[in-house]
Parts: sequence; C-alpha cells; structure tokens
Amino acid sequence: MKHPKSFDTTISTSRRMSRVHLKGGTAEVLLAKSLWKKGIRYRKNYKELPGSPDIAITSKKIAIFVDGEFWHGKDWEQRKKRLSKNREYWIQKIEENMRRDKRDDELLRKDGWIVLHFWEKDVLKNIDYCEQVVLYFLTNEIK
Repeated sequence: MKHPKSFDTTISTSRRMSRVHLKGGTAEVLLAKSLWKKGIRYRKNYKELPGSPDIAITSKKIAIFVDGEFWHGKDWEQRKKRLSKNREYWIQKIEENMRRDKRDDELLRKDGWIVLHFWEKDVLKNIDYCEQVVLYFLTNEIK
C-alpha cells in the first residue's frame, strides 16, 4: 500500500533535517578560532543562556550568534516569495526561528548581555570585520 503524499513529504523533510548540523558550522568555528588566537576566551554553545549562543564571552557578557541565512530569515520577505516546495512548512519553520531569536535576544539583553549576530556568509567572506566588531565591544563598555 502506498503512503499518502503528506507522509512521504514528512519522511523526506525529516531525512533532510537530520543532516542539518546545528553546532560547529564552518563559519562558527572560523570565528571562534580567530577570537581564540587573539587571546579571547569563551564558551561554545553555552546552554545556560537563552538561545545557547555559539560563542559566549562570559567575562564581558557578550553573546555571539553565527546565523545561517536561510534558517534565520535573512532577506525573508524576498526569500519567502521564492519558496515553492513545502512552502507552508518552511514559512512556519523560519518565522518560528525568527521569533525565537528575537525572544532570546530580549532575554539576554534584560540580563545585561550584549548580543551580536553575524550572518554565516559574512563571517566566511570577511572574518576580519566580524573579529573587529567583537573586539570593539570587548574594549568599549557599552550597555
């Protein structure tokens, strides 16, 4: 007996999602190693904070996230128009991610954390700029 189309879609989506690595992506590792070489010590994927920042500089209360453009909704209004396969699922998924990111940022800021977000491709294309942004917040007491 053949399964209904929705069942097939759910299985293929599940398989695809199982291959997505949430931690330790190339851009995240590149930024972390770059900061480490500068003598900046941090915790990776710090679960004690909302959103488990990719890099948490606890001594200065700086939370750094390296966000994938698709998963976190870069240029979302334009990108959303181009979705064709499983459109409703992806719109719901990405918008849920965006709401969660906003909620986590607000919780971190209320607790006195500086929250920095970098797009994955920006880190890969211009690591020096991203590093300079972090160094700026490390050396300037901005709250």
